[in-house]
Order: sequence, then structure tokens, then C-alpha cells
Amino acid sequence: MDKGSLASALGSPSVFGQSQFALTRGNAFEARVKADGGAELLRLVHERLDRGAEPPAGAQVPDLSATGPEGRTARTSLALREATRASGTWTLLDHPMLALDVAGSPAFLEPDAVVVHPDGTWTVVEIKSFPMLDGSADPAKVGAAARQAAVYVLALEEVAARLDPAPRVRHRVLLVCPKDFSNLPTASAVDVRKQRAVTGRQLARLTRIEEIAEALPEGVCFSPALPADELTAAVEVVPATYAPECLSACELAFHCRARSRETGAVTSLGRPVRAELGGLSTVDDVLAAARGEAGDPDDPAVAALRRAARLRAEALATAGAGTGGVTV
Repeated sequence: MDKGSLASALGSPSVFGQSQFALTRGNAFEARVKADGGAELLRLVHERLDRGAEPPAGAQVPDLSATGPEGRTARTSLALREATRASGTWTLLDHPMLALDVAGSPAFLEPDAVVVHPDGTWTVVEIKSFPMLDGSADPAKVGAAARQAAVYVLALEEVAARLDPAPRVRHRVLLVCPKDFSNLPTASAVDVRKQRAVTGRQLARLTRIEEIAEALPEGVCFSPALPADELTAAVEVVPATYAPECLSACELAFHCRARSRETGAVTSLGRPVRAELGGLSTVDDVLAAARGEAGDPDDPAVAALRRAARLRAEALATAGAGTGGVTV
């Protein structure tokens, strides 16, 4: 389902996406990297990943346009097959479309570029607008780019497995970024074997969509076209445990946060807080335990809350006494 449309229909639209300025800057940099048939991009691939091959000159850039994601995916697979068979030449696939099976449903992916080397191997290229300063970039941003590229590698491996013989998908991807504070491109080879292995294990452990669907009540529907009350009731059928981390990963996070706050769930304060509180699952339960109105005194969480409440009361009393009885 389109979770973004679903969130909007529920009255809690998501705010995912980059700023318009960042998008414009990123698009301008990508256009510069791919100008002149990708000459600069291919030069960086040759320099960083395949110095032993012939320097790229007059590389092939096939047309990947087609109708719909399924058509573009098929056109990409055909272009990869043809480029692999045409050994001895460089081929640049600009914004190919790949499909990856995620829990039984195809997810369509669009890498910035895929390069087919003269030896028939394939390389994923990621183009980012964050800078490389003195040859290195922000480790957190590089890590995120590596995880993203690892997903593309997995999708490419599925395409390669359908060819005979199966070409090799390189596990060193090319990360292209602006050099220092300029708009000139530079690049670094990033090994994504670890990220690929982790992502592969995570995908293998995902619950299949068929199993999730079987657990839902008969007739439940999540169409954004439904009336708001019916749609809200349908979404409530699916249990959700909101945590602040959801804001960066799920389009329905704002809806779930509102529901979590309405019920006073402590997970809205973060999973570490929830873990420390044991069986106390709501804010009301926590406050009642701290005041001594509820909870088992032998429970470590309850005992810690009551001790914290006593210390707070003592601190407030001391502060009040020090200001003539006026608490600031």
C-alpha cells in the first residue's frame, strides 16, 4: 500500500523528503557527473575500481525508458544482458529500474547508475551531494549510502542469477560526491559486503505478506478512499508500538504517535525508557507507582521510581526553603 497516501487520508501526513534546495543542488551535481555521456563518471569508475581495463571511450548509454515500473525493470534487465554479452566495452545505465522481492512483494528500486565493465562485471554507483573533505566524508552519511547501495547490489544479483552464465556483481560500489567545497566530482570505492550480508539476513527473516494478510480480520481494507472513520478503524486493527525512531522510518509515524499519546503509552518516550520500566506500560501507571498508589514495592522499577519521587520532593523542599518558601 501507499503509506504516504494512507497517512494523509488519516489526517497525519508524513513529512518525508529532502528540502527543495537540497534536491535542486543534488540534481545539479548529478547532471554534472553524468554530462557528456557519463564521461567523468566512467573515468572515476575506471580510476577507482578497474585500472586494469581499457580507459572508457565512447561508452554505450542505452535508452531505458518504458511504461510503468514493470516495463522499466524489464528494459533494464534486457540492457544489462546485452551489455554483458558485448564484452570489451563500457556501458552506463542511467537510472535503471530494479525489482527486489521483499516479503513476497516486489519493491522497485532506482539506483543513480549501474556500470557494466568490459569484463562483464556490474558496479553500482551512488551519487550524493554531501562533500568529501580531504578525501573523506561524514562516516554516518557514508554508512547510510553503503546500506542503500547494498540493497541495489542484492537486486542486481537477482537479475544476474537469471542470466547464463551469471555475471558477477561487484561488492565494491562507487560513491561520488563533491570535492571539498566545490562542485567538482570525486569518488571513493566503498566495500558493501557487510551491509549486503546484514540486509540479506533481514530480508530473509521478514514475515511474508501472505502470513500478515491471513492474520487480519475478513474484509479489512486500507484504501485511502474509505471514509475517515472506517479507515481509522481498519488501521487500528493492526497493533502498533510507536517509538520516536519511527519518525525517520515510517510514513504513519505521526498517526501512531498521536494514538500513543492518547493512551499514555511510555513507548512514546523511547524504547530505552520502556525497557527500564518493566511491566509499567502507561504514564499513569508510572506516576501511580511513583506516588506509592500502585505497583509492587519489590519490583525494581517501582522501587526506583519511588526513590526518585522522594529525592525530587526533597530537592523541591530544599529549594523552597532557600527562597523563603517560594518555589522557582
